Amino acid sequence: MKTSEQRRQVLAGAGALGASALMPRAARAQNAWPNRPVTIICPWGAGGGTDATARIIANLLEKDLGQPFNVVNRTGGSGVVGHSAIATAPADGYTLGMITVEISMMHWQKLTELNPTSYTPLALMNEDPPGVTVAANSPYQNIKALADAIKAAPPGKLKASGTGQGGIWHLALIGWLQAMGLKPDHVAWVPSNGAGPAMQDLAANGLDLVTCSLPESRALVEAGKARSLAIMAGERNPVFANVPTLKEGAGVDYSVGAWRGIAGPRGLPADVVTRVVAALKKANESKEFRDFMSNRGFGVRWADPAGFAKFMAAGDAAMGTAMKAAGLAK
Repeated sequence: MKTSEQRRQVLAGAGALGASALMPRAARAQNAWPNRPVTIICPWGAGGGTDATARIIANLLEKDLGQPFNVVNRTGGSGVVGHSAIATAPADGYTLGMITVEISMMHWQKLTELNPTSYTPLALMNEDPPGVTVAANSPYQNIKALADAIKAAPPGKLKASGTGQGGIWHLALIGWLQAMGLKPDHVAWVPSNGAGPAMQDLAANGLDLVTCSLPESRALVEAGKARSLAIMAGERNPVFANVPTLKEGAGVDYSVGAWRGIAGPRGLPADVVTRVVAALKKANESKEFRDFMSNRGFGVRWADPAGFAKFMAAGDAAMGTAMKAAGLAK
């Protein structure tokens, strides 16, 4: 028969064993991602489309995962500064970012060595194809009439804009011209500081056409100062259902688009990737996100890490081809 001292020692040992068995589980719970605030880096300025998209995603992740997701704008260098901050952050899941189509362009111009493989891709969240827009008093009533006029015009006679030299909307024009069998500079490109200034110049009859997303041209179109002729996409945008695709309107099967996705530095832990991807998919499918994007005319698109990586690789190759043809690659 055990003495009271022996029973005390047995119970103490059992208690210690139980506590030690529970400690790893408690430690795991305490260290599970995220257990502190997460930073979402946005490479573009506050108030723009990328910033707005990053903030709605951060808000939804915060609600789902129970920690603050803080958007920080790191601008400069035509997107290089912010994209670099994402790529070089600690690979612990507490600094993620919104990467954009420019990551498939900047390295071709030797602005940076960063490219789509510099990240852990997490999710493609959005894609916005460009539209082709003319002034309200333009003689071109539809995209076929404009395409015929471009083909008939001497090189450089017609002028277009939408962004800076070598930007996504410039490359969209180049791709369209090439799809029509024309040289990349057949239509002269007038660099601008974005779609807003370009649309104002179009309305003042300083340009013949603008290539930019339909949401960016929306204000002047709805004000009766401009007219959207086509969208460079495989299907129409439901928000702008009356705008045909290039294939529908002019028989040219060409599409391209600006896109936004969430990524982290290379080497993110597998458990972090699994959890954040599930949360991003839930956010992408939510009514709140869909309504937010629809109200602004932004396109919603989803791709998981593997699909996002494949999407970026294809876009990177296409951008390289277009930029080399236009003499924009260095």
